[in-house]
Amino acid sequence: MKKWMNWLILTVLLFVPLFGATASAKEAIVYEVPLNQNVEKGLYAFLQRSFEEAEKAGADRIIIRMDTPGGFTDSAEKIGQLFRQTEQEIIVFIEDNAISAGAFIALNADAIYMTPQGKIGAAQVIQGDGNAAGDKAESAWNAAMINAAKSSKHKRNPIYAEAMSNPEIDLPKYRAPVGKLLTLTAEEAKEVGYAEGIFNNYEALLNHLNIEASSIIQIDPTFTEKLARFITDPIIVPILLSIAGLGLVVELYSPGFGVAGTMGLASIALFFFGHLVAGLAGYETLLIFLLGLGLVIAELFVAGGILGVSGAILIGLSIIMAGQDPMQMTIAVLIALIVIILGVIILMKFFGKRLHLLNKMVLMDSTSTDQGYVSNENRTELIDQVGKTLTPLRPAGVVSLNGERLDVVSDGSYIDKGVEVKVIEVEGSKIVVAETAE
Repeated sequence: MKKWMNWLILTVLLFVPLFGATASAKEAIVYEVPLNQNVEKGLYAFLQRSFEEAEKAGADRIIIRMDTPGGFTDSAEKIGQLFRQTEQEIIVFIEDNAISAGAFIALNADAIYMTPQGKIGAAQVIQGDGNAAGDKAESAWNAAMINAAKSSKHKRNPIYAEAMSNPEIDLPKYRAPVGKLLTLTAEEAKEVGYAEGIFNNYEALLNHLNIEASSIIQIDPTFTEKLARFITDPIIVPILLSIAGLGLVVELYSPGFGVAGTMGLASIALFFFGHLVAGLAGYETLLIFLLGLGLVIAELFVAGGILGVSGAILIGLSIIMAGQDPMQMTIAVLIALIVIILGVIILMKFFGKRLHLLNKMVLMDSTSTDQGYVSNENRTELIDQVGKTLTPLRPAGVVSLNGERLDVVSDGSYIDKGVEVKVIEVEGSKIVVAETAE
C-alpha cells in the first residue's frame, strides 16, 4: 500500500509541471496589428483601440506589421507616447517602409525587425506645400527623434535618428552627407543597432520569437474605422464639402425636397461622422455647424444679411475646427467655395427659370419691348402736327396741341411763348418740336 502511494505521488509530481507548462503556453497571447497606411489621427484611434483590447485580453506581446510612407508628426508623437505607455512588449516588423513619421513610431518600440528590403529614415518635417517646416517645428521634431532613440531599452545611438530628420548631420558612409536625409537599409539598420534582426518573411520572425500561429490574435480596422479614414483623406474632404454645398444650394432653389438635398445632407453628415470617429473633431464642432446652418436658414425669413453672414462664418469655422490641420482644412473650404460659386453661376445661367426659390431671389426676366413691355406710351401719332407754345421753351416747356397740354423740348433753340411749333420727333416720353416757318 505504501509503495503504491509513493508511485502516485511521484506521478503527480512529474505531470503537474507539464500541465502547468501547457497552461502557460495556452495563456501566451500575441496581438498582431497592421500599420500599412499613412500616419494620422485615424490611425492613432485604431491603434489605441487595439492596444486596449490587447491589455484586456492579457496579451504578452503586440507585433506591429509596418509599411508606411509617413504622415502627420503630431499623430506620430501621440502614437509614440501610446507605445511608451503600453505595458505589453511592442515589436515592430518593417516589411517594406518605415519612412518619416513611421521611423519615429518604430523607434518607440521595444524591438525592431526588418525584411531584407526594409527601409527606415527620411523623417524631416514637411509642410502641406511640400517645403520643409519652420525652424521651431524642425527643432522640436529633431529632439523628438533623438529622445525616441535614447528612450529605447536598446539605447540606440541618437546620431542616426537625428540624421534622419536633420539634413545638416554628415554621414556620407550611409549616403547622407550634409544636405541629405538618412535612410537606412535593413543591413545598415542592423549594423548601427537600429534593428535587432532581418528575416525574409513574417513566419520566419514568428519562428525566431518562438510564437505559435495559434496564439496570434489579428486585429484589423473595422468598417467604421476604414470609412472614417477614407472620409478624412485630404483629397476626399474638399470633394465632400463641394457636394454638400452644391446639393444644399440646389435644394434651396428647388421646390420640395429631392436628390440634391439628400446628397448635400449625406455629404456633410459623412464629413462630421468621419472626423468624429477618427478623433479629429468633437461634438462642439458639430454644434457650431448646426448653429451656423440655423442662422443661414433664418436669413431666408429675416432680411438684413447679418444672420446669413454670421451663419456662414460659423459653418466655415466648424469645418476648419473639425480637421487635423487648420491650414489644410482652410484650403479645402476655399476649394469647396469656388466650386459652389461656379455651380451657382451655371445654375443661374442655364437653369434659372426652372428653379423655384431662385426666381424669387433673383430677377430672371427682362421687361423688354420685344416682350410687350414699354416704360411710357409712345405718341408717334403727334409727328408733324402743329401747336402753340404756352410757355417759353428753354429748351423745355409746354405746348398746346389740339387742345392738349404737352411737355416738350425744342430742337435746341430758344422759342418764345405764343409761337407756332411742329412736332418733329417722338422718342418715348420725349417730344421734340421746332418753330414752324412763317
